Amino acid sequence: MPEPILISIAAALAAKGATGLYDVVKRKFAKNPAALAELEAASVAPTDTQPIRALAERLETAEAQDREFAEELRTEWRKLPESGATYGGVHNTVTGNVTGKVIQAGDVHGNINL
Repeated sequence: MPEPILISIAAALAAKGATGLYDVVKRKFAKNPAALAELEAASVAPTDTQPIRALAERLETAEAQDREFAEELRTEWRKLPESGATYGGVHNTVTGNVTGKVIQAGDVHGNINL
């Protein structure tokens, strides 16, 4: 089972919200059609846990085989706001045109009315 950080990295890759991170992984997987297919599968279904887990496992294998890639991957990950989110913490990322309201909150006990 991949470590939780690799699941988070895979989810960020699937959402394609992390261009630098995506580029690092795509370069690494460039000569491996199966790995590229897993990256693409996660990208077309960013909310599906199975492709994300498969991508995280592929990242785990790639890190174990290539320490330079592991360092580059982790360095790019640390540049993203998502990397600072901790268990139980709150992290919102809003991109694109926002027409509604956005709320960032930790534990909410009761209703929220806007």
